[in-house]
Amino acid sequence: MSNHLRPTLLTLAFAAALALPAAATDIFPFTVHETELENGFRVVTVPYDSPGIVSYVVIVRTGSREEVEPGHSGFAHFFEHMMFRGTEKYSQDDYNEVIKRMGADTNGFTSDDRTVYYIVGPSSELETMMDIESDRFINLTYEEDAFRREALAVLGEYNKNISSPFLPLYERVRELAFTEHTYSHTTMGYLEDIKAMPDYYDYSLGFFDRFYRPENAILLIVGDADPAKVEELAERYWAGWERGYKPAEIPVEPEQTEARSAHIDWSGPIAPHMMVGYRAPAFSDSTVQSVTLDIISQLLFSESAPLYKKLVVEEQWVDSISGFYSDHRDPYLFMIFGRLKSEDLQPKVDAAIQEAIADLETKLVDEERLERIKSYLRYSFATGLDSPQSVAMTLMNFLVLTGDPQSVNRVYEQYQKVTPEDVRDAAAELFKETNRTTVTLSYPQPDTDTAAGG
Repeated sequence: MSNHLRPTLLTLAFAAALALPAAATDIFPFTVHETELENGFRVVTVPYDSPGIVSYVVIVRTGSREEVEPGHSGFAHFFEHMMFRGTEKYSQDDYNEVIKRMGADTNGFTSDDRTVYYIVGPSSELETMMDIESDRFINLTYEEDAFRREALAVLGEYNKNISSPFLPLYERVRELAFTEHTYSHTTMGYLEDIKAMPDYYDYSLGFFDRFYRPENAILLIVGDADPAKVEELAERYWAGWERGYKPAEIPVEPEQTEARSAHIDWSGPIAPHMMVGYRAPAFSDSTVQSVTLDIISQLLFSESAPLYKKLVVEEQWVDSISGFYSDHRDPYLFMIFGRLKSEDLQPKVDAAIQEAIADLETKLVDEERLERIKSYLRYSFATGLDSPQSVAMTLMNFLVLTGDPQSVNRVYEQYQKVTPEDVRDAAAELFKETNRTTVTLSYPQPDTDTAAGG
């Protein structure tokens, strides 16, 4: 793949300006233009055939992973809320009115490793997007009463989400699986921290000052946009954002040495649930390790997998079963989630999963089946690049994980290298009993004798 400097006078205004055209073998078929302002703010532009439409994405490489201070989980997600509160130049109502006038769609989301804000709208309004987005990142302001109101709104969101069994299961698995690393809490944070959040106005200002800095952010624009124009506007609107990023010291999680488990009693009638997390390695684009785990998830839990057919279709022991590896910057979990027909089926379901895992650990997967899965994953990826927003969200993921847009091509090169032996070895390493954390959830059945006597 050839790299070359853009031979324009604009280059002098930036720390770097690169255009990376796609090679014939690249799965990501679009030219990626990169530049970096002197303040460290990176700008990535991907021209895409979407006449009149652009996706405008600002990536902050901070999520709940950076919440290292005890008692302060949930602040990354909180700032996703606060970033829509407005500035002196554009109040919250003014900002919403501009978005409405453009006919654009805007939103944000937070996860373990990122906070992301986006606008999908008309390319003719690109300068307007630059203006309103740079303003809120550079000039966000809010008073303590607004902070308190938003903190209570976050508590309301948590209370809504906790009414579903997924969040309490997810919370407990992570809390058990991680004893040191900040992945021990979910993106929403611990309930006690969310309840205390209204009292931490000053802390919130420090959080914003620490992490919302140009060296920790990337602007990604995909669609009907001229890279030279994007770079010119970025310099005009974002160059005044002052450096000052202070990275958090993320604790290293010690090796898990024994299986862990817990049970949650649900307060009302519900189908039994189970969630299992196996400690898994961090994302990598330089080895087959990460992609092999994606393949394992297909071998075990896709609708065509023998295990899925047995549990869902033939025996009908579960309503649903899924398993997946989620890309993370640090070692995380391979997750298995199931909803069972009855609590007494738990041992049978677990035994069936362990039997399928044992087959992967001891037998070589059929090469033809392996190639079909690899082709399916590549095809699904390629066909998913069908809009400026889908392209932007895909590339955003790799910019979060490595900071390098070319990671997407390196990862899919790794898929082609995976062998049956790689699958066997990865399964044996991943599914060690000492790597396992299990949490079950069910509605406790009333004691038969007590019920009869009453």
